Amino acid sequence: MIPYADFTYFGLLLYAVVPTLILGLFGKAGWRWATLVTAAMLIVQYHGSLDIRPHFAVREIWIVIGFAVWQWATVCVFAKSGARAGWPFYVAVAAGLLPLAASKFFPIVSPKGEFGFLGISYITFRALDVVFCLLDKVIALPGALDFSMFLFFFPTISAGPIDRFQRFAGEWRKRRTRAEFLIDLDGAVHRIFRGFFYKFILAALIKQYWMERAASSGSFAALISYMYAYSFYLFFDFAGYSAFAIAVSYLFGVHTPENFNRPFLARNIRDFWNRWHITLSFWFRDHVYMRFLYAAMRGKWFAHKEVAPIVGYFLAFGLMGLWHGPELHYIAYGFYQAVLLSAFHIFSRWSKMHRSWRDGVVWRFAATFITFQCVCFGLLIFSGRIGAAPLPHFASKIDHADCTAISGWVWDKNDADAEIHIELWDRDRYVMAFTANQFREDLVDAGYGNGRHAFRIPTPPQFRDQHHHVIHLRVAGTTQELTDSPRVIRCP
Repeated sequence: MIPYADFTYFGLLLYAVVPTLILGLFGKAGWRWATLVTAAMLIVQYHGSLDIRPHFAVREIWIVIGFAVWQWATVCVFAKSGARAGWPFYVAVAAGLLPLAASKFFPIVSPKGEFGFLGISYITFRALDVVFCLLDKVIALPGALDFSMFLFFFPTISAGPIDRFQRFAGEWRKRRTRAEFLIDLDGAVHRIFRGFFYKFILAALIKQYWMERAASSGSFAALISYMYAYSFYLFFDFAGYSAFAIAVSYLFGVHTPENFNRPFLARNIRDFWNRWHITLSFWFRDHVYMRFLYAAMRGKWFAHKEVAPIVGYFLAFGLMGLWHGPELHYIAYGFYQAVLLSAFHIFSRWSKMHRSWRDGVVWRFAATFITFQCVCFGLLIFSGRIGAAPLPHFASKIDHADCTAISGWVWDKNDADAEIHIELWDRDRYVMAFTANQFREDLVDAGYGNGRHAFRIPTPPQFRDQHHHVIHLRVAGTTQELTDSPRVIRCP
């Protein structure tokens, strides 16, 4: 079950939210209740099974528990070794990253196998945050419960925002008064409404009426249209998710940091990364970029002082791309961002001597416009659509295929009320064509146009020859097969 993805999850969430509201009004929605709800939600969310290998399935919850034990052991060993720099730190970081690396690369080694669980990328970064805090001597070794709740706090488990241990630990055990709970409730309600507006209205409309239509065409103009559609869709979908996660966090007394701040109004790429997926970009800034920059300058690794920041950008954003996945488009996205940031770094150094020409409304508009174009192209790279084949834009299903009749339905997402022509093939031999234009009430109820998209035809007599026939149903004039096609029938 994916959190905040559909209304089924929100129905389940009511079992946690309603008692929390009642307890909060009496000043009793404390850390014990948060722990109980988180444990229950983990069991529900990770009750499914993963096929580690063919015919070898494991419950996801056991993988989650094993991950927690592994990360806790890593933190304990590092803390008891003195939490010092050098090989103990590098071993701790490598150990913390090992489960994430396994989840990313295991499907490559074993294509039919699965490993990991939803949210492992974000939870890994929370675990590493504890390692970094121990290294910097800003925290002591946390208790097992504090550590586990920080990793698996259910409102933010699947996709962040990525909290920091110092901030989280100071809030989740805090006892709130009724007045403080009401303030948090007000903040939660505002974010809930924003989340519904972003994710289930704006993002859904953009996806259905813009993005999917652009993705179903292979033209250059359609690719450009898809670039903008995907950029807006990704923002409203992810910002909506983040609003939900932050809202539910507020109900339990944890003020999870904001993740977006009007990113498409950024005037440069650095400003963009201060506004977009803020908790992730700041994590890389603090734990990768700044540490590398400090080490490089202290060790005088580079002859020119401007080389270190540029190398730091490639290191941080190269790792960010790899963190999303080993696929080429993610890695290319990371390096593209590093190129933009490096170019802006050089430009900003040069422009310090030419400040006058940057003043005025025209400059600010031009800077915002150019940054927006660069950002959207980067998100197009991230989407993996460059060079990809057009996506099918037909929803369909074969309901029945036997010696008596062949039935089903097909619907064009890009033309909701169009009648679709279908071709029937026997392996590679064309048999006949017909139109899916019969009315079905269930199609209307499901939102498939005017409902006149069904078909039911008698099975052609040439199939009644006691031989096996592999029948294909395709959208006429294309190679797009209907869902559940081909079918095998054998008739007397």
